[in-house]
Amino acid sequence: MATETIDPALFEPANAPAQPELLVSAVLHLMSHYTANSQESRACTKLASVIERHLKALADVPELAPVLRATCQQLSEQWALVVERTMASTQRQNRFFRLVTGSRPN
Repeated sequence: MATETIDPALFEPANAPAQPELLVSAVLHLMSHYTANSQESRACTKLASVIERHLKALADVPELAPVLRATCQQLSEQWALVVERTMASTQRQNRFFRLVTGSRPN
């Protein structure tokens, strides 16, 4: 996956300075990587989770215009659903694999 080329600081919005422009830049960058990677292979749950956290952090910035904060909150909730669906799908696939192969969970 192309996330190896992404600056690690982009993955932790809590450690970033409270600069909304930096958070917006980071989340747009991450979203473009997610979109590019989802076309090549199954979407990355970790990357979706990072996007969700960045949007949540932006929704909590009091200096942002109310419409931008509301949009970030709504998008954060939508990305949280993407993470949940992807994790549920992975768990179903793991259960199916164990059933087919006769493997038992550890």
